[in-house]
Amino acid sequence: MHRRWLFLSAAAALVVVSLAVVLLPGHKADAGHAAATPAARTRSSGPSTTGAPTASHRATASAKASPEATPHKSPGHASTAPAKPSATDTPQTASGAAPLAGRIRPGVAYRGVATFYDADGGGACLYDPSDDVMTGAMNHTDYETAKACGAYVLVRAANGASVTVRITNECPGDCAPGQIDLSAQAFAKLAAPSAGRIPITWQLASPGTAGTISIRYKTGSTRYWCAIQAIGHRNPLARLEVRTGSGWRQLPRTDYNYFLSEDGSGCGGPIRITDIYGQQLTVDAVAIRPNVTQPTRVQFARH
Repeated sequence: MHRRWLFLSAAAALVVVSLAVVLLPGHKADAGHAAATPAARTRSSGPSTTGAPTASHRATASAKASPEATPHKSPGHASTAPAKPSATDTPQTASGAAPLAGRIRPGVAYRGVATFYDADGGGACLYDPSDDVMTGAMNHTDYETAKACGAYVLVRAANGASVTVRITNECPGDCAPGQIDLSAQAFAKLAAPSAGRIPITWQLASPGTAGTISIRYKTGSTRYWCAIQAIGHRNPLARLEVRTGSGWRQLPRTDYNYFLSEDGSGCGGPIRITDIYGQQLTVDAVAIRPNVTQPTRVQFARH
């Protein structure tokens, strides 16, 4: 009986010691778990804060941090961020004053460079050559599938000189966003030709003097297929519609600055044109006379 009591006492003591060992902090039995916890915290589905950020992360951070993500409101706008070649690098919602504007919006100054070439007023917009040599070729990005055609642009140089030109051509792919290739005569009003290439700011203009708008059907146009061009509009053109039996139909614009009716709908009928400010002008039926410039009596108001 005494031996049995001793055995039970020893067993109880062994249980107490075991429990004490298990409850001790830093016991080796928990070492594996403690080492795994910090390792698990280093994993992340996002970019590492210690390594180089990914391209998408850099772009997001730059867009949030850079005040240059929005167009400059004036040529003298100051910023500590690096200058961008054009405010149009960052697509934005059009101005409320011009709800139909594309990349080029009124009241916004864009930065770029000016170069020059021997211009005659013709070019990608398919306007006729003219004596008016105050013209320019817009870079491909801001040309925006001919949306810039016919737009008047006020160009300023760093020395304070300025000139207003009409966009009649597209500068090829080697022209950067913001760049305008001016006629030699227009460039000479800003700087000596020997400069070759100068920094500029430019913005949309709505000239005070302008005649009336003309309409022209492209060569080959018939009542079964036609392409229509508006010429001499004071403000950039946003839409051209033709009247059909079911109402007004908007025609798509080509990169050569004609609005196309591939099935002939509306060819020879009334035409409605709309500028970027939403002003609408209706022209009575214009006869299909291919490659003939036909004047109207209408013009958009100045803005």
